[in-house]
Amino acid sequence: MGVFGGAYFVDYANAIPDDLPTDWFENAKISSTGFDKELNYFSVAAGQSREVWHNKGWITPDDPLGWFQWYCRYSLGRRITDVDTFQIKRWKAFGARHRPQVIKNCEPGNVFCRPRQRQALLQWAYDPMI
Repeated sequence: MGVFGGAYFVDYANAIPDDLPTDWFENAKISSTGFDKELNYFSVAAGQSREVWHNKGWITPDDPLGWFQWYCRYSLGRRITDVDTFQIKRWKAFGARHRPQVIKNCEPGNVFCRPRQRQALLQWAYDPMI
């Protein structure tokens, strides 16, 4: 649908890491020039920079690209108990904070209400069309 401004893999020269199936990304919108909000589904910037992720301690050595990299690897069956517990807790907290705000403040069917929050939800693997 369009996430991370097409620049999630910028630290890998915009290449998908070898441990992820390339077919997952066949229709991905990947920028060759860096972050581009127009590649996001809602055409807005949403979320924090990777620098902030590092400063907040959200990056683990096991997943140097952050939560989405962890999520992909977890989906493929990789398990690291402490990392999994940490990331699942973050995912649940994010959804508990942002989903209710969209539901409370947006009329049903108006999918472009609160676009930054919806973009962020999409980037966290939540359905933004709630």
